[in-house]
Amino acid sequence: MSTTTPTTNQQTSLAPPRLESSHVPPLKYSSRVQIKTLLVRLETAVGQRVTVGGWVKSAKEVEKLATPLAAVNTHGNERGVAGQGRNKDVSCVEILQSRIPLIRSILDVFGGSGYVQRKKHESVVSEPNHAKLLPPKASVVYLLLTDGSCVQSLQVVVDSSVASPSRVMATGTCLLVEGQLERAEGKHRIQLKAEKVLHIGTVDFDKYPLSKKRIPLDTLREYSQFRPRTTTVATVMRIRSALSFATHTFFNEHAFIDVQVPTITTTDSEGFSNMFKVTTQDQDQNQNQKAEKEKLDTIYENEGVSLEHVKAAVKEKSNIVEHLKRTESNREALAAAVQDLKKTNDLASQFEARENRKLGKYFKEDKVDSYKDFFPTQTYLTVSGRLHLESYACALGNVYSFGPRFLADKTDSAKHAAEMWMVEVEMAFSQLKDSMNCATAFLKYLSKWVLDNCSEEMKFVEKRIDNTCSNRLQQIITASPEMLTYHEAVEILRKSSFQFEDKFETNFESGVVLTSEHLSYLTEAIYMNPVIIYNYPKEAKPFYVRQNEDGTVAAFDLVVPKLGALISGSQNEERLNMISSRIDELGLSREKYEWYLDLRRNGTVKNSGFTLRFDLMVLFATGLGNVRDIIPFPRSYGKANN
Repeated sequence: MSTTTPTTNQQTSLAPPRLESSHVPPLKYSSRVQIKTLLVRLETAVGQRVTVGGWVKSAKEVEKLATPLAAVNTHGNERGVAGQGRNKDVSCVEILQSRIPLIRSILDVFGGSGYVQRKKHESVVSEPNHAKLLPPKASVVYLLLTDGSCVQSLQVVVDSSVASPSRVMATGTCLLVEGQLERAEGKHRIQLKAEKVLHIGTVDFDKYPLSKKRIPLDTLREYSQFRPRTTTVATVMRIRSALSFATHTFFNEHAFIDVQVPTITTTDSEGFSNMFKVTTQDQDQNQNQKAEKEKLDTIYENEGVSLEHVKAAVKEKSNIVEHLKRTESNREALAAAVQDLKKTNDLASQFEARENRKLGKYFKEDKVDSYKDFFPTQTYLTVSGRLHLESYACALGNVYSFGPRFLADKTDSAKHAAEMWMVEVEMAFSQLKDSMNCATAFLKYLSKWVLDNCSEEMKFVEKRIDNTCSNRLQQIITASPEMLTYHEAVEILRKSSFQFEDKFETNFESGVVLTSEHLSYLTEAIYMNPVIIYNYPKEAKPFYVRQNEDGTVAAFDLVVPKLGALISGSQNEERLNMISSRIDELGLSREKYEWYLDLRRNGTVKNSGFTLRFDLMVLFATGLGNVRDIIPFPRSYGKANN
């Protein structure tokens, strides 16, 4: 019976297959491995060589035990390694050297002052030569490195022979380290023993703001470029990112189309907002021109000059010019007369414009000089995209938009910033009830997404910020909001005000605006649950909201505990005569809304939608108290650092 020797390829195939799952994969577009990946693959990661990058969170230096001189052989190799015990083969010379300090101490006590003086003298002479024989001071640095991928940090062990401790220990130093993963003792189950330091980004310790520990959040707002390196802000940003992803996922699953609405607009979507004006003109120049114009008006008024006087002067100067042309006078005199006539005509135009302003004719506040500014009419940063979004809902069905909105409100509120992100939704062939159902389902979806996908972040939030956050999110998921009309809510608050004297400062009359105090009382004291308040007085809502038969409008607010109104929505007015009369009633410019009214003239449809204040949703999920702490680069009145 013959045997066949396997070939090289056959021998290779008989070897146990390599498990790809045990390999710690680097990022696709980088050579480094995320710390989060290492901690997830803890058991299989030990023993592997990886490259890790991040920023130093804290550092500790431990000095190595000094190696005896006699322990170094003729080849310069140490027979004893620090941290692993000394070699068992100890020579007599080593024993004697180890006992010399004890012998000298005895002589110091019994040998008298002569030995002491001799000892000092010898040290002065022999110390320089002896110092040359000593090896350089050796130490090990233990670093906590964070790369923003998770709450936990990775312990990195750097020997002083690999990198100078003074260069890698400062908080905020950026490192790219290559080494081997090994098990660690204590609370760190794994650590990286550095073999190479591929990059060191040093910091100026005296000027780096995060060098100090426990910096308050309001102080960190002044350093928005550095604050994501803190554990709290980094954790909040990961939760924010998860909520953003969940937003697009929800609407994608329910067949909504993502539409980008304009940031620059000529329309005030709310009808009564404080908007940021957009202009390319120099502000100082505009103010100077306005001041000169007002000064000129004042001078002419004081001197009794009228538009009729100026028109008469124009006629007189025109006759002079014609006379000079007929008599063929010198060109200089004719040119001077023409220039004088031009100035008088300009003056007449100014007087005519002033008279029109007084009479309320022709002059429109949104008109700009098209030769000087970028746009021919006044433009603004948008406060809401719902009107623009509605035009696409009237063609595509269900649409949504996710982006920044701007409000020039100088109120110093913990729940407001000048630039905030909104999720806006519009649905064709839908009514108020449909909008409320969609808003409720969306809020439940976001809450569940955070609990399912940000478990480590939520543990940190509960430990460091608010230990009730997860319970609040779970309550959103399991419970349905209480449904109240506006008048029912006011009646409940009125009874509470009678029952508890001085409970509220507001006198509850018809049309009263519900404050955050009122909303908090309803959700936290009365129902202890989210509440939907609907059918508001028309004065409390924008002009485009559909009017009900009882005089209210089909609008709602979804109110959550601790925060207040998180979602606002409405059914929009589809009847042309009703929305036209509402525009006239509020004194809004019809010219600005003609494009919107065209939707009512051509193929109108019942539709509804809502707006979720995304930044407030992040605030609700994390338990922080100020919206400026969850916005990457917050803008508020008097604050725009970068």
